Amino acid sequence: MNLSEYRAQWTHKPTREVLAGMVGTFALIPEVIAFSYVAGVAPEVSLFASFVISICIAFVGGRAGMISGAAGSVALVVAPLVHEHGVQYMLLATLLAGVFQIVFGWLRLQFAMRFVSQDVRTGFVNALAILIFSAQIPQMLGVTWHTYMLIALGLVIIYGFPRITNIIPSPLICIVILTVITVIHPMPVHVVSDLGQLPTGLPHFTWPSLPWTLSTFETVLPYAIAMAAVGILESLMTAGVVQDVTDTPTNERQECVGQGISNIAVGLFGGIAGCGMVGQTVGNLRYGGQGRLSTFTAGAFLLILMVVLHRYVAMIPMAALVAIMIMVSISTFNWGSLKAIYKAPKLSSLIMIVTVIVTILTKDLAAGVCTGVLLSGVFFAWQAMKQVKIERLKEGDTDVYRIRGQLFFASSQLLRDTIDLHTSASRVEIDVTNTDIHDLTMVQTLDDIVDRLHKHGKQVTVIGLHRDRHEFVAEHAKSSVLVKHVK
Repeated sequence: MNLSEYRAQWTHKPTREVLAGMVGTFALIPEVIAFSYVAGVAPEVSLFASFVISICIAFVGGRAGMISGAAGSVALVVAPLVHEHGVQYMLLATLLAGVFQIVFGWLRLQFAMRFVSQDVRTGFVNALAILIFSAQIPQMLGVTWHTYMLIALGLVIIYGFPRITNIIPSPLICIVILTVITVIHPMPVHVVSDLGQLPTGLPHFTWPSLPWTLSTFETVLPYAIAMAAVGILESLMTAGVVQDVTDTPTNERQECVGQGISNIAVGLFGGIAGCGMVGQTVGNLRYGGQGRLSTFTAGAFLLILMVVLHRYVAMIPMAALVAIMIMVSISTFNWGSLKAIYKAPKLSSLIMIVTVIVTILTKDLAAGVCTGVLLSGVFFAWQAMKQVKIERLKEGDTDVYRIRGQLFFASSQLLRDTIDLHTSASRVEIDVTNTDIHDLTMVQTLDDIVDRLHKHGKQVTVIGLHRDRHEFVAEHAKSSVLVKHVK
């Protein structure tokens, strides 16, 4: 990215960017506080973390328009560490996770995202939409009719106000109007202050206070690696969503490094590690936030709300935030994928559905994505194996096997089952001219077949081995029959 592109990402429609970032801030508050309880830390730990991440990533991230904060996936990973060893160990894990993310970026390990198929991405987004909606259900249980009335009114404002004007994002209007209503006419509804005590001061520099021993690092290391991997996975998935919506490229390597720098800063200010947040990012995009200024505003406005205006933030009815998050979940869900289930290949639909189910059951986006990627790999191997064709011909006293397709571990048994080791023919020709051999399993299978045919007194000829396509054979095969045919 050159300097002019970077500058353009900061100056893109500044008024709209600021307003969209403010919407993102209000979307952050309830989820961040909720995730703090999942991780077992005070709300201010997650709120300050979200402020630091948003400010840092706005400058050093590789994806404009993306909102980052203290996310649930990372909270789930670090929760056992906090519960067993305390917050100080979490701070060290956060610092190490940031270092690992920078290393991941330097080593270009972000290429692994290329193995995440569109089916997995769709499942990821749909599962997230369902989780966002389900997270609002507790706020709608055991409440009075006033809450339902306010949620309904909030949705009417959110979807109806854009018909009048788009100058001010309708979620902000929703928050203001519903707060004014509950202040003028007090009613029995939950407000933001019911979620937990809000911070009233500025974050300050913190250094982990714990024994700096080998045992400490052995305890923290597995959690730090998991936090780094999950954070990068969710951030790059979120970046992919932004890329699809805005048709603009993502510097994935810089995003990894940026997340690492941001999480190191978070650890130094007493926060929990975070990453990109899809729901808040979708809300940001929906209201025009596509540049770095909206990301910066989301963090800066969060600090202003927490420190300067926390008295007023505490008065916001939860119904307003629930209405916003319902809107975000509806916008996030890929409704076209429901029709595609019946039209797309069955395996593709199955991958998407399994990704959704695993994510919802575990409430872990990383678990769902990993399961989807694993299934994609298995199904790809299955499809590739089905493309292997073996033609058997009889030419005098010679059995000829002409093989076409990609030969790898999944097709090795097919080759063993097809070639007749007890044939009455005295000669066997195996033609691999139209194949590619990809792994050691296949080389060993070929090598073993040739050896067994030799033991049965057959003269074996392997045809079509060439160094440009079958160099793998020359490096790993034991059989002289195989090696001598590599030209």
